[in-house]
Amino acid sequence: MGTLFGQLIVNRFLNTGKFTELTRLLSEAADKLGVFLKVYTNDELMPSLCGGRDLMPDEKPDFVLFYDKDIMLARGLEARGYRLFNRADAIELCDDKSLTHMALGTRVPQPVTYCAPFTYENIGYNSVDFIGRLFEELGSPVVIKEVCGSFGQQVYLAHSPLEAEAILKRAGGRRVIFQQFIRESAGRDLRLNVVGGRVIAAMERFNEHGDFRANISNGGSMRRHIPTFEEEELAIRTAEILGLDFCGVDLLETGSGPIVCEVNSNAHFRSIMDCTGVNAADEIMAHIVSTVK
Repeated sequence: MGTLFGQLIVNRFLNTGKFTELTRLLSEAADKLGVFLKVYTNDELMPSLCGGRDLMPDEKPDFVLFYDKDIMLARGLEARGYRLFNRADAIELCDDKSLTHMALGTRVPQPVTYCAPFTYENIGYNSVDFIGRLFEELGSPVVIKEVCGSFGQQVYLAHSPLEAEAILKRAGGRRVIFQQFIRESAGRDLRLNVVGGRVIAAMERFNEHGDFRANISNGGSMRRHIPTFEEEELAIRTAEILGLDFCGVDLLETGSGPIVCEVNSNAHFRSIMDCTGVNAADEIMAHIVSTVK
């Protein structure tokens, strides 16, 4: 096989510096390996999704690096025979926290989690009797997460049923999950980056300002972490179950060992690169080249 030709798909509407830097790092990683990588935004390909034409008329790529969450576009590409990294199913499982939880099930340890009963966004929750039962099961406080969200946004802590009811009203009928609050990991978690079935880098994230969330974007700090065998095994197993070529796995520490908090199929790796010196873009591209060849 000669020079590999790949496509990098990114989101047109996430055009802040944090996202454009990822595009640059992935493009540079491809250059180092002699891979020709052409960048498309998801809106460029959208008009032809249902038009019967090939989505990428220039040349059929050897692979598609799909660094976006446009699931319908990803499925359209796969229907036309393109090999995506990550695949559409894996991205969808990670983009919805309720689906992540259900896919992992009892195969890996997780916080006790309940999915909120379905309602309609134009109706919301006009009855919240179930909240009291959730507090009886989970104790207080209760973590409430909208199923779609990143960077610790749309994640709340309710200390009483009244606080939980107010959070649900603000969510306006958007789907949420309720999770057990892990006191041992309040304001702290571990991010392990997995590529090609191995952990390439890990960091501890911690918040010293009273926020129960550890995300860097919420004012958290970071330091390099040397993962234990159990932590590595758990992160790798999680990626395998979800069918991910690469991801960021967030772990919480408990008295009985690590548990999986969340999984990000399109993890932003600038912070962990600054923290550990490991460039995930290089690792991702090397994995793709190895897999395709």
